[in-house]
Amino acid sequence: MAKTKPKKPGAKTGLLLRLYVAGNAPNSLRAVANATAICEEYLTARYELEVIDLLKHPNRALADGIIVTPTLLRLRPLPVQRVIGNLSDTNQVLLTLAGQ
Repeated sequence: MAKTKPKKPGAKTGLLLRLYVAGNAPNSLRAVANATAICEEYLTARYELEVIDLLKHPNRALADGIIVTPTLLRLRPLPVQRVIGNLSDTNQVLLTLAGQ
């Protein structure tokens, strides 16, 4: 999985998001598609989304305390927020990203 950068190169991002997935598992693929769609529709150029495949980089989960995939972390702004699952509930994802 590749890193998705903000729409405008060099632009300051408001949100730093990290999505942990497990290879090409159905829930992982849905989570990537849902996260990308939510970011594109609701966040425009104000985000940076990094996708981490734990099958390729298992040690990355330790730093963020990831025990289940898919998990989306909002790392910036603080406090860190997390959403677990395939991100199909857009309203819940947006509420969590907003810090509520």
